[in-house]
Amino acid sequence: MQVDRGTTSRALDSIPVPRPELAAGTPVPALLPPATPAWVRNYAITLAVVEALAAAAVGAAIVLTRSDLPPTPTLFWASVALVPAWPLLLWACGAYAERVFGTGSDEYRTVGRAGLLLLAVAGFVSYAADLDLSRALVVIGVPALTLITLLWRYAARCYLRRLRARGQCTKRVVVVGRGGAVLELADRVRREAFAGLDVVGLCVTPSDRARVANLADVPVGGLDDAVSLAARLGADTIAVTSASETAAQYLRQLSWQLEGSGVELLVAPGLIEVAGPRLHIRPFEGLPLLSVEQPRFEGWQRMVKGAFDRIAAALALLALAPVLAGIALAVRLTSSGPALYRQERIGINGRSFTMLKFRSMVVDADQRLGEIQADNISDGLLFKMREDPRVTPVGRWLRRLSLDELPQLFNVLGGTMALVGPRPPLPSEVARYDSSISRRLLVKPGLTGLWQISGRSDLPWEEAVRLDLRYVENWSLATDFLIIWKTARAVLSRSGAY
Repeated sequence: MQVDRGTTSRALDSIPVPRPELAAGTPVPALLPPATPAWVRNYAITLAVVEALAAAAVGAAIVLTRSDLPPTPTLFWASVALVPAWPLLLWACGAYAERVFGTGSDEYRTVGRAGLLLLAVAGFVSYAADLDLSRALVVIGVPALTLITLLWRYAARCYLRRLRARGQCTKRVVVVGRGGAVLELADRVRREAFAGLDVVGLCVTPSDRARVANLADVPVGGLDDAVSLAARLGADTIAVTSASETAAQYLRQLSWQLEGSGVELLVAPGLIEVAGPRLHIRPFEGLPLLSVEQPRFEGWQRMVKGAFDRIAAALALLALAPVLAGIALAVRLTSSGPALYRQERIGINGRSFTMLKFRSMVVDADQRLGEIQADNISDGLLFKMREDPRVTPVGRWLRRLSLDELPQLFNVLGGTMALVGPRPPLPSEVARYDSSISRRLLVKPGLTGLWQISGRSDLPWEEAVRLDLRYVENWSLATDFLIIWKTARAVLSRSGAY
């Protein structure tokens, strides 16, 4: 969160009001339902048009690739019906709802659900009406259309996130709760700008109001001012943190006040690092409770992950063998010493192992660390230096492209590391871990991870730890594949690599 401690506190009373002030004791009128933002309509229409064109292209391809031209009337009309049917099924599954745009995995799930529904409808109609539909339309056309739509949604999401990073296509949010929790949530929301939430106001407890007003660069009000503040600032979302003052009766009354207004009410569960499949709403005799499942560190998914890691590492080593040999030769010819650098790291359950990397520094780099310790820019347990004099010219190039880490594929093949996981720590780091940071050792360290796609060496220590713990708590195969996909972009951007 951007903080200007020298700025005069801006309290609720100083906010410009576009309508006459209400008399004391007069209830605040209900918020008027906000009109759907123009960008939401345009974005949804663009998605639908492109997806209809994709359906037309798939239908035409199925028709034109058949050997018995002209096609049968049944196949022709089925291909024509595919054009309106696909966007309608996507709409029915919620793929055009604003809540799925730009963040989370729900958007991709809705597309997959629509694809399965289209398969089921095509099969049922074909059987019930005894239609002679082409197998290619069902077996090839529908899966291909689903895949094309998923790729299109990913491209559209990347574009939307770029717009949101520039402050466009966002929702105006008022954050409500205790002072510390409000500042933390607002800071998280602003750092993750791609989520599309723009914090425009804060509502806190009376004891926190003065302190928060001194720290915040947005208007600050009390808990009872949430609805009026949202109306005055034109907010379309109220986000409530988990605190006793914002629980039970307060949330109930706030939801009643927002009823019919179109303003979205979000509640942070107090478990920001726990997300996805571990959180469930479970009703107990009509009482809805939030169930938090324990993280799973074993089972069939772990077996699949281990098998996939080793197979992928073996294939990568075979494919990259010429590249690995060329890099090793370049390291040996440009500086004295071995091509590989071996270093003790700590792996799963605190077991040590030897991690391999291409040597990017001079041979006596470890002995010379004390000479440059004063230039350390790290705020945590790691040593960081943007222009480290121990790095060789070839090593600097290797680090920029993360090529020095390729030998870790041998660690993955040997089972001491995984393709995706927390950063492998040094023994000296682990010796200073507290009980919470030690949870990083519950899984195998990774060749890449959330830290790799989120800034690498540019990350503050606390942020790097938070990302590793988030991965440990919410691991899944889908998360691994997504991180691997995003790693290529992070490597090519070369941000945080030094």
